[in-house]
Amino acid sequence: MAQSAESAGSAGRNNDKMLAAYFDCPGGPENLYVKEVIKPHPGEGEVLVKVSASALNRADLLQRRGKYPPPKGASDILGLEAAGSVVGLGPGCKGRWKIGDAVMALLSGGGQAEYVTAPEGHLMPVPGGMTFVQAAAIPEAWLTAFQLLRFVGKVEEGERVLIHAGASGVGLAAIQLVRLAKAIPIVTAGTQEKLKATANAGAAAGFNYKNEDFSEKVLAFTQGSGVDLILDCVGGSYWEKNLACLSTDGRWIVYGLLSGGEVHGDLFARLLSKRASIHTSLLRSRDKEYKERLVKAFTEEVLPHFSEGTSPRLQPFVDSVHSLHEIAETHRVMEENKNIGKIVIEMPASS
Repeated sequence: MAQSAESAGSAGRNNDKMLAAYFDCPGGPENLYVKEVIKPHPGEGEVLVKVSASALNRADLLQRRGKYPPPKGASDILGLEAAGSVVGLGPGCKGRWKIGDAVMALLSGGGQAEYVTAPEGHLMPVPGGMTFVQAAAIPEAWLTAFQLLRFVGKVEEGERVLIHAGASGVGLAAIQLVRLAKAIPIVTAGTQEKLKATANAGAAAGFNYKNEDFSEKVLAFTQGSGVDLILDCVGGSYWEKNLACLSTDGRWIVYGLLSGGEVHGDLFARLLSKRASIHTSLLRSRDKEYKERLVKAFTEEVLPHFSEGTSPRLQPFVDSVHSLHEIAETHRVMEENKNIGKIVIEMPASS
């Protein structure tokens, strides 16, 4: 009897091999498959994690298309976040973690595999009572949102924050973090179902960018004063509407270019007239020390709020869970742009 791909992949392998999401050449989801590769070994100050779950990000789709290569020295395997158990410690580790600890990791790559290594300072403990699937939905999305609001945007109490793609993993995290900062989250999304999800997460107002002029709606909601901060992953096509509803001295942070990067019009004059500032931010390419500071601040300031009994209580939103062996279909799901929250990938249970 022929073995299934999964049983064949997990049975009879030596301890130096693992399964990982892989593609041989850039292209569509059909190029993805599960491949047996060499298991990584932790280097100086690194921890080896047996991955239980990872999650999908837009960066994975871009990398698969050949448009977002991993930083120098990072794994070329997809996956910017993972949750699992510590199974190995490299030389020079400072005792932050021990074998068996349940952790979640911010990664530069390699998360969609059975094992991954990460600097010890890029790991966080899984909050009590949380599953690995839930925990896998936290690192990249929540640390991206936290970085944009706290490190880049420096959000303050009472400020109004416009969050585009409000029902994405980053968007739903940002809504809750804006509330935690005692500021006011306003969102855009493309369906009523997504807007309902953002309201449940704490959005003060939400507008459907497909059938409403969000800039007009934002100005009406803010009684003409506009928003103090914009988190923008859309880019080019939104620039005029963003500036129309940005307050004087407002901050506009671009962290993605879903609609492309071309701007047609007098951007600088409009920006200057409002004394507004524009910032750009990427997390993946930040250096190791920056990410360690970010993880430390998040662990101290935000992570306790994921525990039961805290107020406000934060929670990751998981849209759907897929097997590693469904990696091509998982990418198709994200490309359809229908997900609300994070798409999570589970590793084979027999690994």
